[in-house]
Amino acid sequence: MMRIDIISAVPDSLSSPLNTSIIKRAQDRNKVEIVVHNLRDYAHDKHKQIDDKPFGGGPGMLLKPEPFFECIEKLLSERRYDHIIFPTPGGKIYNQKMSNKFSLAENLMIVAGHYKGVDDRVRQKFATDEISIGNFVLTGGEIVAMMIIDSVVRLIPGVLNDSESALNDSLMDGDIIEAPYYTRPADFQGMKVPEILLSGNEKKIKEWKEEQSKILTENWKKINNME
Repeated sequence: MMRIDIISAVPDSLSSPLNTSIIKRAQDRNKVEIVVHNLRDYAHDKHKQIDDKPFGGGPGMLLKPEPFFECIEKLLSERRYDHIIFPTPGGKIYNQKMSNKFSLAENLMIVAGHYKGVDDRVRQKFATDEISIGNFVLTGGEIVAMMIIDSVVRLIPGVLNDSESALNDSLMDGDIIEAPYYTRPADFQGMKVPEILLSGNEKKIKEWKEEQSKILTENWKKINNME
């Protein structure tokens, strides 16, 4: 069974998404154990302070290194982690290939920053994988942690039902976008399902899907400057 540890300054923000839908099912089926660690449990002053002003000035508050070091070192003393994931704007852009790699791990740890960020000594000391989800700013790393967990857990064998199989999803086989899908009704508000999909001709349908996938992939790469 995979284990995922998340270190967070605001653990309550994770409680709902971790107990919903496929991620909840995966835990109920004992496919994954997800443990959230409250950073304040590792702050020992009377105010449980976990942040402070940054050296050199500037706005905002930084998460202090001591609670992170204590928590991470405790976890490392208990088990070996395949990856210690540190969400950061300067990291590699997350993609399906990374998700596939993480899904093969036995133990993952995700360090979720908050406020202005985390004292950089935490990253320097512990991070094995620095991950970015794009060129924009979020309030905290908890959202990134949930995105990573969702993308990884669904790949664990036995988590998805056959009808939800991830094997044919977009990007599972390289940088390829799937053809569009349709279901009943065949005619909805004048918008009709492509006739080929109603034909029953499996060869022609396969060719149509491959052509549509090629068109969508080329457009996706163009709009994302990937050509």
